[in-house]
Amino acid sequence: MAVQVGSVVARQRVDDLEAAVPFYERLTGRTARRFAFAGVDLASVGPFLLYCGPDDAVERVAAVSATLAVGDLAVAVEEAVAAGAIVVVPAQPTPNGRRAVLRHPHGGVYEYVGP
Repeated sequence: MAVQVGSVVARQRVDDLEAAVPFYERLTGRTARRFAFAGVDLASVGPFLLYCGPDDAVERVAAVSATLAVGDLAVAVEEAVAAGAIVVVPAQPTPNGRRAVLRHPHGGVYEYVGP
């Protein structure tokens, strides 16, 4: 079974979330959804995930290349591992659903999110 990636979210570290959000809201025509996770302030604006915070807190967010939205997280992780990916962070709940972090065989690290 092939994993269906529904969307890809680009991650962008910003120095000032309040100053950055209006640009991305205007660019996308969408309103930012703000939240905090593990000491990092985040704003989801369309296909962008903006984040800021102290260097030690944002290291985990910055280490991930992009977020992949999938229809079934368990299936996506199982299929990716079968194809050679390595689980860096097992599936767990977050403020926005469930997530897992995987390293693909060619080195890229991606967050998978889904039900």
